[in-house]
Amino acid sequence: MAASLVCRVHPVVLFSIIDSYERRNEDAKRVIGTLLGIYDKGSLEVTNCFAVPHNESEDEVAADLEYARNMYELHRKVNASEVIVGWYSTGNEVSEHSVLIHEYYTRESKNPVHLTVDTSLKSSKMDIKAYVSSTIGVPGKTMGTMFTPVQVEMIAYEPERVGVDLIQKGKHNPKRTVQMVSDLTQVSRACSSLKDKLAVTQEYIEDILVSMGFMK
Repeated sequence: MAASLVCRVHPVVLFSIIDSYERRNEDAKRVIGTLLGIYDKGSLEVTNCFAVPHNESEDEVAADLEYARNMYELHRKVNASEVIVGWYSTGNEVSEHSVLIHEYYTRESKNPVHLTVDTSLKSSKMDIKAYVSSTIGVPGKTMGTMFTPVQVEMIAYEPERVGVDLIQKGKHNPKRTVQMVSDLTQVSRACSSLKDKLAVTQEYIEDILVSMGFMK
């Protein structure tokens, strides 16, 4: 499953992770949290998440697991279709502490995904990676954990896409504000976009018909 699994992440998940990172305690190097979503035919769709309080030092890590369970139960009352599919952390490394946290989520999910979001922008962009774990070692001896990368894709429902497009329009505004448009303007823009897509589709079909000799 690890080799073929595709992890599809919605924008709201990234916004929530970044928000929790911006609100972290001053001495916290990273934030962690629970990923919620659904499994569907070899793919995993991450649709929601929430932060989990934790303390971390060089020698140990402690997460508020009771808080995580209570938050999950609250989410289940709102959307019963979303289940625990893994956990996230900010940063670009999988550490020994990550192994300990991942062990907890293996009890909450059959094959949890570990999502890392590099909020430091070390590569001039926000790298997003996902991993699944597997046990390695000799039977009867001390076993270890290996994290294997899986493919990550960004997807969005139409309402999410509209929201992201709106945010994109305001990124060059010094005040980071965007003027709301009327319903009529939105309909007009949607029709224009649909017209452009139909033109592209028509051109594609005509090219096929020409290549098959049905059109000149």
